[in-house]
Amino acid sequence: MPGLLTGLIFIPLIGGVLVLLFGRGRDGFSRVFALAVAFVNLLLSVLLYAEFRAGVPGMQFVERVEWVGQFGISYFVGIDGISLLLVLVTTLLTFLAILASWSSITSRVREYMASMLLLETGMVGVFCALDLFLFYVFWEAMLIPMYLLIGVWGGERRIYAAVKFVLFTLAGSLLMLVAIVYLGLQFGTFDLMVLQKMTYLHPQQHWLFLAFFLSFAIKVPLFPLHTWLPDAHVEAPTAGSVILAGVLLKMGTYGLIRFCLPLFPLAALYFTPYIMALSVVGIVYGALVAMVQTDIKKLVAYSSVSHLGFVVLGIFAMNAQGMQGGIIQMVNHGLSTGALFLIVGMIYERRHTRLIADFGGLARSIPVFATFFLITTLSSIGLPGLNGFVGEFLILLGTFKASKVYGVIAASGVVLAAVYMLWMFQRVVWGEVKDERNRKLPDLTLREWLILTPLVILMFWIGVYPGALLKKTELSAKLVIEQVRIRQIESLNEFLATVRKDEKTR
Repeated sequence: MPGLLTGLIFIPLIGGVLVLLFGRGRDGFSRVFALAVAFVNLLLSVLLYAEFRAGVPGMQFVERVEWVGQFGISYFVGIDGISLLLVLVTTLLTFLAILASWSSITSRVREYMASMLLLETGMVGVFCALDLFLFYVFWEAMLIPMYLLIGVWGGERRIYAAVKFVLFTLAGSLLMLVAIVYLGLQFGTFDLMVLQKMTYLHPQQHWLFLAFFLSFAIKVPLFPLHTWLPDAHVEAPTAGSVILAGVLLKMGTYGLIRFCLPLFPLAALYFTPYIMALSVVGIVYGALVAMVQTDIKKLVAYSSVSHLGFVVLGIFAMNAQGMQGGIIQMVNHGLSTGALFLIVGMIYERRHTRLIADFGGLARSIPVFATFFLITTLSSIGLPGLNGFVGEFLILLGTFKASKVYGVIAASGVVLAAVYMLWMFQRVVWGEVKDERNRKLPDLTLREWLILTPLVILMFWIGVYPGALLKKTELSAKLVIEQVRIRQIESLNEFLATVRKDEKTR
C-alpha cells in the first residue's frame, strides 16, 4: 500500500501541530483529539503488520524521494520484520500512554499532547529510515519532545534529569553525526543499502564502528553508560517512563542491528568479546542494584539496565537464535516494563508515594490491581507461558553457543530478576494492611482496565504462541547474520590482499 509508512510517520506530526493551534482552555478536546490521532496510527500499524509478507527478503513498503540530491540525501524509508515489530510497539504504547495521562496531566495539557504526538513521529521515523541523514534527523527530533516531557511535567528534580538525558544522548549523537558525514563524503551517498556493500579499511572501520556504537550504547543504555536512565525514569511522568522504557531504549539496540553490524562487520567481530562482557556485567549489576532499591519506580528503572543487557548479549552472540531472541526481547521488554511503569503510575495517583515501605496488603483492598501486577511481574521475570520466557530462552541458547561462560553468568541474571521482582511484589501486595490509607484505595477504573488489558493479552499471546512474531522476524534476523558473515569474509580477504600487496611493494 503506497504511502503507508509516510502516513505512519507524519500523521502524529500533523496531529501535534493541530493540537498546538487549538485555543487555550480546550484541554478536554486536546486529549480526545490526541488520543484519536494515536489510535489512527495504531490501526495503520496493525494494517502494516497484516500486509507484511514474512517470506519475502529485504525491505518492504519502500518509499524514496530525492531530498538534497547534490549531497546524495533522500527521503528513503522501508521496513523489515525487525522494524515492523518495533513500529507496532511504538504506536501501541503511545496510544496507551496518552490514555494513561487522562487525569494525571492537568497543566499545559495542549502542549503535553502535542509533545506526545511529535515524539511518536520521531520514534516511528527512526525505525523506518534507510537514509543515514534522515535517520539522524529523526533521532535528534525525538530528543526535543522527550526533554519537554521530563523537564516540564516531571518530578521535583525534573530539570536535572532532563538536562542529563539530553547531554548524554547528544554526546553520543555528535560522534555518530561525524561518522555519518564521513561516510556521505567518502561515498557520495547516505543510502544504507548502498553503504552496506562498501569496503572500509581496517582502522577506519574500527573508528566508525565505535562512533556509531557509543551513540547506541548510551541510548540502550549499556553499562557503564547507564547513569542517566534512573534519573530520567524517576522524574519523568508515567507516560514518559512508559515511552522511555518501551521504545526509546530499543532505538539503541535497533541501531546496533541495523547499522553497526552490517556496515562494520570486521569491527563488530573484533569488539564482540568486549561488548558481550559489558552486557553480562550490566545484567548482573542492574539486577543487584535493583535489589536494594526502596522506590518501586527506581527498581523498575534498574531492571531495564539488566534486561537490555540481555538484548545486547543476544545480538552479539552472532547467531540466529541469539539475534531472534534479542529482537523478541525488545518487544517483550516494551510490553512488560511499559506495563510495570503504568502500574506504578496508577498506584502513585492513589497514594502519591512510590516507596515500597508505604505499601503492603494491597491484594486485600485492590485485588484486580494486584492481579494485573502479578501477571506483569511474572512476565518480567520470564515465567514460562508468558512473553518474557521466549526471548530470554532464545538469548541464552544463542549465548551458550557463542560462549558457555557468558551464558552461565547471564543465566544468573534470570535468577536475580526473580529475586528482586518477587521480593518487591511480596512487600507491596502481600501481607497485612499496615497503613489504613491502603485499606480504602479504589480498585482499577474502566480506563485503567482498558490500558492494562491489551498488554496482558499480548503477554499471554506471545508466551503461548511466539511463532506469530518469530515468523515475521526469522528471515530478517538470518539475513543480518548472513550479511555480516559474508562481509566479514570479504573484508578479511581484502585486508589480507592489501597486506600482501604492501609486502611485495617493500
